[in-house]
Amino acid sequence: MAFKITEDCISCAACETECPNEAISEGEEIFLIDPNKCTECVGFYDTQQCASVCPVDACVPDPDHKETKDQLLAKFKKLHPDKEPK
Repeated sequence: MAFKITEDCISCAACETECPNEAISEGEEIFLIDPNKCTECVGFYDTQQCASVCPVDACVPDPDHKETKDQLLAKFKKLHPDKEPK
């Protein structure tokens, strides 16, 4: 499932540069994650990089965008056709 950023976000931008899919962008009040680009870092890392660097734990799983590991891997391959998943 894709991750989302809650209203607890303090707009520190720590997560934005950590996202290998460039799925995170600055919104009007908080940062946002594009669920079409979020792969939970599948293909790149074993853990979600946004969640690991967030100082206020505002990056959480989004229950509205549930996906299996196979679906996330397929999304990785679509976003990065020139890369092999790790």
